[in-house]
Amino acid sequence: MTRGTILAVDDEPDILIALEDLFEDTYRIVTTTKPVDALAILRDDPDIAVVLSDQRMPGMTGDALLAEMRGFHEAQAILLTGYADITAVIGALNRGGISGYVAKPWDADLLRGTVRNAFERHALGRELATERALLRGLLDHSEDAISFKDAAGRFLRLNARKAALLGLDVAGCLGRSEAELPGTRAAESAEADAAAIRSGEVGDVVSAEGPIGAERWSHVVRVPIRGPSGAIAHLATIERDVTEQKGFEARLRQSDKMQALGTLAGGIAHDFNNLLTAILGSLELAAPKVHEQPRVLRLIENARGAAERGASLTKRLLSFSRANDLRARPTDVNALVEGMSALLGRSLGGLVTVETRLGSDLGPVQVDPDQLELAILNLCINARDAMREGGVIVIETAALTIEDDPDVQSGAYVGVSVSDAGEGIPPEILARVCEPFFTTKAVGQGTGLGLAMVFGLAQQSHGRLRIDSRVGHGTRVDLALPRASAAVVADEADVAVAPAAARAAAILVVDDDAEVRHVTASFLNGFGYDEIEASDGAAALALMEQRRFDLVVADLAMPGMTGVELAAEVRSRWSEVPVLILTGHAEAVEIPHDLPVLTKPFQSAELARRVSLLLGDAPGT
Repeated sequence: MTRGTILAVDDEPDILIALEDLFEDTYRIVTTTKPVDALAILRDDPDIAVVLSDQRMPGMTGDALLAEMRGFHEAQAILLTGYADITAVIGALNRGGISGYVAKPWDADLLRGTVRNAFERHALGRELATERALLRGLLDHSEDAISFKDAAGRFLRLNARKAALLGLDVAGCLGRSEAELPGTRAAESAEADAAAIRSGEVGDVVSAEGPIGAERWSHVVRVPIRGPSGAIAHLATIERDVTEQKGFEARLRQSDKMQALGTLAGGIAHDFNNLLTAILGSLELAAPKVHEQPRVLRLIENARGAAERGASLTKRLLSFSRANDLRARPTDVNALVEGMSALLGRSLGGLVTVETRLGSDLGPVQVDPDQLELAILNLCINARDAMREGGVIVIETAALTIEDDPDVQSGAYVGVSVSDAGEGIPPEILARVCEPFFTTKAVGQGTGLGLAMVFGLAQQSHGRLRIDSRVGHGTRVDLALPRASAAVVADEADVAVAPAAARAAAILVVDDDAEVRHVTASFLNGFGYDEIEASDGAAALALMEQRRFDLVVADLAMPGMTGVELAAEVRSRWSEVPVLILTGHAEAVEIPHDLPVLTKPFQSAELARRVSLLLGDAPGT
C-alpha cells in the first residue's frame, strides 16, 4: 500500500530531523528549510497530503506560505509555532486557512494525532472530490434525465436534460418537488416518487405521453437510498427516452404478426386453389356437353363467375402472404395509370372523380403490372368508400430517392400515391388496416383484403407502403416501388384458345388431389394427348420405369415427395423429359428458377400453351 506524503518546512535543520524521526515509519517525509523551495515542491507533487510548517521563517512566514499554497494545492496545513500570544496564532490561522496548529515544543502523541486527522481529512476530501466529479460528469453528459431528491421528493441535484423535460432550468427545480411544478405528468411522477420512498424497493416503469400513434415513451428507474439510520433519505431517478426502441419493438411485432397471418393465408389459398381448379376445370369440361341446354349452360356460367370471383379473392390472399409468383418486369407506371381511366370510371361510379398528377422522367419500375393495377384499383375503391358524399380522388406519381430507411434498401424509387378527403382513419384502426380480413365496412361490403394485397405487393416488390391519415381530413396511401434497370418490354398477346396437340405425346399427370388430377388429365386428353395419372411421386417414378413419357405435369405440394423433388429425380434419370409444376402456393416449396411453373387455378388454354411450348411444338420452337 502506498504511504501518504508529508512536507515539513522549517528553517532549523534540527527540527526537520526530529520530524523525520517522528513520522518516517508511517509516512513518506519530504523536507526543506526554505519556503520558496516548499512552494516549488508542492507544484511538482500534487499527492502531498499534509504540510507541516514553522511560522517564523526568514523571507516568508508560515501562514503566508500556506495561504499561497492554498491557491493551487489541496494539502492539509498544520502550523508549528512557538507563539505565546494566542491572538497572533489565531491571526496566522485565519490568514493561512490552516486546519490546525501545534505549539513548540510539541507533544509527540498530540502531533501524531493532529497529522493523522489531517491526513484522513485530505483522503476524505479527495474521495468526495472524485465522487463529485464523477457525479457532475454523469449529470452533464448522460443522455438520460437524472435527478436526486430528498425523502420529501424535493430536488437536490438534477441534470439539464431532466430540467428540460419539466420545462425549467436546473436552478428553477432545486428545492422543489415535482408536485409543485406545472403539468399532469409532474403530478404523476411525484406520486410514483412517494410510492418508491414508501416501499424502499428499486422499481421501474415504462409510460407513454402524447397522442396515440405519436407517443413519447419513457423508461423510469427509481432507486431509494437509505441513510445511516436505515431510513430512506434520498431517491435517485433515471429516465430514458425509449420511443425509438418501442417503435422498433412495435414494427417487429407487426412483422411477426404479418408473417404468421401470411403463412396462414398462404395455406388457405393453397387449399382454395385446388378446389377452384377442380371447380373451374369441371365447369369448363361440362359446358360443351350442355350447349343445347341454355338454362343449364346459364347455371354453369353463373357457377363459373362465382368461382372466378373466388379465384380473385385467393389471388389477393396470395399477394398478402407473399406466396404469389409475381411476374415482375419493367413497367411504365404513368402509362399503366393512364390506361386505367375506363376501368376506374366503371368501378368507382359517378359520385367521385379521379384526378391524376403524373410526374416526369420516372423511369420504369420492377413490378407485376397486373398486381399494381389491382392495387391502385383497391386503393381508389377504399378512397371512394371514405367519401360518402363524393369527392376527388388524386392519383400521383413521382420520382423518389430513399435513404436510411430500415424497411427498404437505399436507392431510386417511383412513388405512387392515392389520396382522398374522406373521413380519415383513427390511429387505433390505422395500425391494423393491412391485416387480412380486417375491415370496418359492413358485412358483405368488403373482404378486408384490399390493403393486405397492396401491402403484400410492396413487400414482394422490395418496396414499401406508408399510410398517412387524420380523422376528418382524409387519407393518403404512398406506395414506393424500386426503379428497374431494364427498359419496358411490350406485352405479348394472351392466348385465349387452347391449341390442339401438334403431335402425339404421352403425358404423366401427378397430383395427390384426385379431383384436380382428373381435371388436368381431362384437359390434356381433350387437347389430343395420351395422359396417364399418378397419385404421388413414388407412383410416378414407377410408371416412368415401365414406359416412356414425353412430359411430366406435377403438383408442387405433395406428401412424401414434392413436385420439385420429383422433377430433380426425373432430370437425373430421364434428362430429355421436361417437367411442368402446377401450384396453388408458390412458396410452399422453393422452386428452382429454371423449372417451369403454372399457377392454379388455370385455364385450359394456358395449360395447352405451356404444354405445347415444353414439347417443342409451339411456333418458333
